[in-house]
Amino acid sequence: MFRLRSITALLLIFLITQSFAQEVSNTPGKGKYQYTEAFGPLFYTNNGNQYRTASGMPGPPYWQNRADYQIDVRLNDKTNEISGSEVITYTNNSPDNLEFLWMQLEQNLYKQGSKGSSIIPIAGSRSSAKGQKFDAGFKIKSVRLLLPTETDLRFTITDTRMQVFLPSQLKAKGGQLKFKVDFSFISPNSGSDRMGILDTKNGKIFTVAQWYPRMYVYDDLVGWNVIPYVGPSEFYLEYGDFNVNITAPASHIVVASGELLNPKEVYTNAQQRLWEEAAKSDKTVAIRSSNEVRNPASRPTGKNELIWKFRIQNSRDFAWASSAAFVIDAAKINLPEGKNSLAISAYPVESDSNNSWGRSTEYTKASVELNSNKWTTYPYPTAINVAGIVSGMEYPGIVFCDWKDKNASLWNVTDHEFGHTWFPMIVGSNERVHAWMDEGFNMLLNTITTELFNKGEYKVKPRDMHQWADIITNPKLEPVMTSPDNMKESNIGLLAYYKPSIGLLLLREQILGPERFDRAFKTYIERWAYKHPSPDDFFRTMENVSGENLAWFWRGWFLDNWRLDQAVAGVEYVKGNAANGALITVENLEKMPFPMILEIRTKSGNKSRITLPVEVWQRNTSWTFQYPSTEEIVSVTSDPDHVLPDHNSNNDVWRAPLIR
Repeated sequence: MFRLRSITALLLIFLITQSFAQEVSNTPGKGKYQYTEAFGPLFYTNNGNQYRTASGMPGPPYWQNRADYQIDVRLNDKTNEISGSEVITYTNNSPDNLEFLWMQLEQNLYKQGSKGSSIIPIAGSRSSAKGQKFDAGFKIKSVRLLLPTETDLRFTITDTRMQVFLPSQLKAKGGQLKFKVDFSFISPNSGSDRMGILDTKNGKIFTVAQWYPRMYVYDDLVGWNVIPYVGPSEFYLEYGDFNVNITAPASHIVVASGELLNPKEVYTNAQQRLWEEAAKSDKTVAIRSSNEVRNPASRPTGKNELIWKFRIQNSRDFAWASSAAFVIDAAKINLPEGKNSLAISAYPVESDSNNSWGRSTEYTKASVELNSNKWTTYPYPTAINVAGIVSGMEYPGIVFCDWKDKNASLWNVTDHEFGHTWFPMIVGSNERVHAWMDEGFNMLLNTITTELFNKGEYKVKPRDMHQWADIITNPKLEPVMTSPDNMKESNIGLLAYYKPSIGLLLLREQILGPERFDRAFKTYIERWAYKHPSPDDFFRTMENVSGENLAWFWRGWFLDNWRLDQAVAGVEYVKGNAANGALITVENLEKMPFPMILEIRTKSGNKSRITLPVEVWQRNTSWTFQYPSTEEIVSVTSDPDHVLPDHNSNNDVWRAPLIR
């Protein structure tokens, strides 16, 4: 008994000693990498609730409010004034009674002395009218409750926000009211590169956005999302139906979000026939050619103004463009399940003369078709590409692109802006806070469509991720999960666009594989279509559908700005003999873990590859494994194709020492 106890005690002491020795050699405090931090269990901000489940799905009682708009507006092309009235039917589906409403007045960004104006610049072109001095900002003439009773409503305006006070609480779970806002504003020539006016030889092109007072979102996450508009960050909007009547000079052609309801009143008989032809044609059909722009017969006669009537359903926004200078062409978009839409391009003769925008409708059609077949069906009756002063901006069913773009540049911007149909038009994330959830996601879509378009006509070479790692994981950068309003302007392109899209591509190509990633990503789109997801909803959906714990990845790539540095530390042979196999030691030296790709070359010239899963770093800063070689190893290379974001290539290769 004593002997047995003594042996047991000695064995216990030995195991404790060995365990302690191993811990010391792998202690997370020894270097930058700390596995207890990277793989820490407490990642999510909550454990799920009735509205947003722990699996990433909307819960059974998930709710969101609704805003339906009836708008009548007039364009004065001489004074650049846009004036009109809107009737908003607002439905409170929340569990809370509401004492007031909040509305967005983005045009107030350009008022003298406002946040982001030419007097108090905030962050460059995305928050100014480029120094233009004019009578800027909304003029709110009245706000009047129509239902349930008629009465004037008291309101107060603070920069780009308007609070509207209600005479009695709007009841929870279905309470509804209807109110009218009369408004006007002067369009800036250059409105934060999101709207504006382009002068052409045949007239002005008005690209009109952020043009009507819009409802702020009231949600289950923060209540009223009343972050002011200062330019860099974009939008967070409720869904609803829009019926919009636009009065414009009779010489103008107007294109807008949704379906044109009265084509017979605004197009000539010949043009109506061409529209019918385009709706059946896979080839681009000219509705109004560059040769016809200056011909009065290309517009209906007898009136000074025409009213254009549009409708779009279940949309988060509405935008439009108007000009006497438009060349118009169109073609059919073929959608899944036998559905169709119509690709339309509107541009000046200056854009047509360099033989660039003549392919715009082709590009629009291809982008919409490719994304519809890959993810979910394009939801709008038209997809309109407008050439104007804006370098690239997206709205439901209509986008604005630079009139000077051509060839690959025009494809890229067209594909990018129409990719936004899926993020954030269908999946309505909060762009004001999480720009990466629309820009980064969309750039992932663009990478896939560009590879497929026209057999790779504009396909680009794969990135050298070691070079990119120096840029996108630079310690001076803010984390991806930072609002554009809170980051340096020079970093927005990297952090809202490139880094999140590259991260998703790494997740797709190097971690999950395309099949698992695409299934999870498509599920996320379907779950949150026309809803308001948070980052947790995305993270949870990707994990639950793919069957992978990815907290280490979200934490390092999105929540923090961690770097990756993997190294090959050395090679030894089992019992000193290469015929017995090799012991290869690798290290993780920076804070970011990742799977590790190794290429092993032997003396005879054989070459093989293995991938170590990320789990080898769950409790180690270094890892030694046995490789079943039967001959001497010449070299071991980490990430030979540079597909991982390893910022330090100097320690990636181990080579056998030369024997002299």
